Amino acid sequence: MQSDNVQQTDVQSDNMQQNDAQQGKTQSEILQQDGERVARSGPPSTATDLEKMGSGAMFDAIAHRYDMLNRVLSLGVDQGWRRRTVEALDLPSGARVLDVATGTGDLALRIARIGGVQVDGVDPSTNMLALAQEKAVRAETPNVSFHEGDAQALPYANDTFDACCIAFGIRNVPDRRAGVREMARVTKAGGRVAILELSEPRSGILGPLARFHIRQVVPWVGGVLSGAREYRYLQQSVAAFPPPEEFAALLEDCGLNVLRVESLTFGVCCLYVCAVSQQ
Repeated sequence: MQSDNVQQTDVQSDNMQQNDAQQGKTQSEILQQDGERVARSGPPSTATDLEKMGSGAMFDAIAHRYDMLNRVLSLGVDQGWRRRTVEALDLPSGARVLDVATGTGDLALRIARIGGVQVDGVDPSTNMLALAQEKAVRAETPNVSFHEGDAQALPYANDTFDACCIAFGIRNVPDRRAGVREMARVTKAGGRVAILELSEPRSGILGPLARFHIRQVVPWVGGVLSGAREYRYLQQSVAAFPPPEEFAALLEDCGLNVLRVESLTFGVCCLYVCAVSQQ
């Protein structure tokens, strides 16, 4: 059923692009309008096209080339962003950490390198999890385990983890408030929650160049290298994501104290460093 929804979304998007082209619009204008359509499509609980494209089924389809595409599309800096996220968690010895939307496990495995910690990774994509498990076996990392699950209904009891993180995943959660509340629920009071997410720069000298990369280069290169049109979704979802100050306010509303927001690589990515409220 999810595959049918993804196919239907592609057909609808193709039809919209054909209509736009007939009206003489540029490709940049078409991509921007696509993002605006998605952003206006309804509340988080509605099964919008954007939500369908961000499903586990979509990531199942691109799992086999996901890591390579991340390195190419981010020009190799995504691993540095993950290192910064691990540092921001400020993990105590013996900590148990949850990595939500773990994907192929890059962040979870990086955390697991810290001695004496236990890492759980959860994701809705079975194909991504299979790759994560293969990496863990090759790296001989016994202190990490991977499980299928939904960020909006995490399969863990309250106050299970000392810290929690999510990298490039909160953008894909249909009900972001539910996802953030779940991360706060399963993390102990005072524990760190780090959220790493792509952003569309809105100012700065290099802002136009960064926006061009996200709007034009990412969908085109992603499509060429992966043979899949799902990377058009990446640009749309980044355009629809709230600006840092608005998302930080949402985090506060959901039981987190925002300690700082770090703008990384000219604003292409933001790191939200939070602590679970003591209340």
